[in-house]
Amino acid sequence: MPSADPDPLDPSQRRTLLALARQSIAHGLDQGGPLPVVPSDYPANLRERRAAFVTLETGGTLRGCIGHLEAVQPLVSDVAENAFAAAFRDPRFRPLTRPELARLSIEISVLTPSQPLSFTSEEELLRMIEPGRDGLILEEGAARGTFLPTVWESLPEPRAFLRHLKQKAGLRPDYWSDRVRVRRYRTESFSE
Repeated sequence: MPSADPDPLDPSQRRTLLALARQSIAHGLDQGGPLPVVPSDYPANLRERRAAFVTLETGGTLRGCIGHLEAVQPLVSDVAENAFAAAFRDPRFRPLTRPELARLSIEISVLTPSQPLSFTSEEELLRMIEPGRDGLILEEGAARGTFLPTVWESLPEPRAFLRHLKQKAGLRPDYWSDRVRVRRYRTESFSE
């Protein structure tokens, strides 16, 4: 089980982060880079080092998703940089255009620190996973992939979730070895 989750963000802090993400994308359209953020301008818990993902959708279809799995900077900085990157640097999509901005829906997922899972087989791992709650990071050598907990909405069965995660990491869906490592995290997710 992940360590105690950090205090949840209140509604005004969530709105602040969503507005910041949108401002950073607009700034990217105008200036070609993420919105510069001064962390000291924000409340203390938004300045804490936290990891976040920013997911963009248009019309219910994924348009970009970029984030960090480990806390590397203040949360406000992470959100601004990841929003820009999701809009303009996700290699799966062409850069966002100005007409798309009005139709864009933004979701932010703030991650808890990840915790390693200890297991001796794929079956044991499958019994440990909590559908709908767990985000997973799977690693095997240089192969690495993650699924946020929101992926459970499209892959609700643990075995299918794990098979697709292995594929995302560049492994065969039926791949298994005793070198596979998995870490679990939770998210606090909110959207416009």
